[in-house]
Amino acid sequence: MISGNHPSRLTLWLGAFTGFYRPQVEEIRELDPVSRFLYAARSVILIISAQAAIIAGLLAIADHRFHWIEFTGIFAGFIVAHMISNLSNDYFGYKYGHDVPDSPRMHYTVHPLASGVLEIRTLLTGLLVLAVLGLALAGAFIAERGWLAVAFFVAGTGLMFWYDAVPRSLKRIGLGEFAVLLVWGPVMIGGGYAMITGTLSSTALLASLPYGLGVMSILIGKHIDQAGFDASMGIRTLPVLLGDHAARTLNIAAIALMYLLIASLILAHRLSPFTVLTFIALPRAIHAIHLMSSTRPAAAPRGYIGWPLWYHRACLTHNRLFGWLYILGLSMAAIWPRLDG
Repeated sequence: MISGNHPSRLTLWLGAFTGFYRPQVEEIRELDPVSRFLYAARSVILIISAQAAIIAGLLAIADHRFHWIEFTGIFAGFIVAHMISNLSNDYFGYKYGHDVPDSPRMHYTVHPLASGVLEIRTLLTGLLVLAVLGLALAGAFIAERGWLAVAFFVAGTGLMFWYDAVPRSLKRIGLGEFAVLLVWGPVMIGGGYAMITGTLSSTALLASLPYGLGVMSILIGKHIDQAGFDASMGIRTLPVLLGDHAARTLNIAAIALMYLLIASLILAHRLSPFTVLTFIALPRAIHAIHLMSSTRPAAAPRGYIGWPLWYHRACLTHNRLFGWLYILGLSMAAIWPRLDG
């Protein structure tokens, strides 16, 4: 529970970034404005952007081209961009009439507008502040890195807004899942590396793919979970287009490919042998694959948090661990480079 022992504001703010989605609307309404904004922005999922930034930084360290100031800018920029994406997604979902009372979105977490946690003016003000911060960071990188920064900024923002902010969005034509693979893979990790170092790297782009696939698996899982609702609203996500069985098969393949790519990149001397530590996450991968090998239950098991999300939660918890283990392996390679093959 959020309330009860009257936790400090700092505890509440940090709590917004941990655990799983919390639908405790009445409690969140009583929190301070910053806490309400953090929960409304779905800060629990921001970890995937933080991990992408750290992976980019560690790849730069491996090439002895790391710069703290640029890394700090990339880290902050990724978090800001992800918060903008979450809030704008909710704003346009609400505007287009998708986030209605019986939608899955209203059950597994707090919707900032439909739940009454934030007023439209407050949400738009928050978006404006975030946009100013994001543009300031982008401007600094453009001034320093030139057209390379322009290219990644246009690609990232373009995919972010094309995902769900326009009537003919990527989400509605079965391309949103692949957009996520590109954003949290080559754009964030490959682009983050380029902004930190000033140069492109084929190794960084290749090393971004396992993590990008993991993030894509999270979204595919979510879209499988709510495929029935999306189809009724005319939202043709990839699972709606493929059908339940084919979509689950695709997601199983995506998770398996994460580990095949790690092994291949180690054998090709593109990744440190230390990154084999990601295989510690295999039990969670197998659990997610096991769940996706059969249809989800008709109702939530007793005590389950996050329903109607089923496949999504398994993929999220798997990718979270995979990301930290990937980071650990890259960190060990940086600490003990002489042992790195």
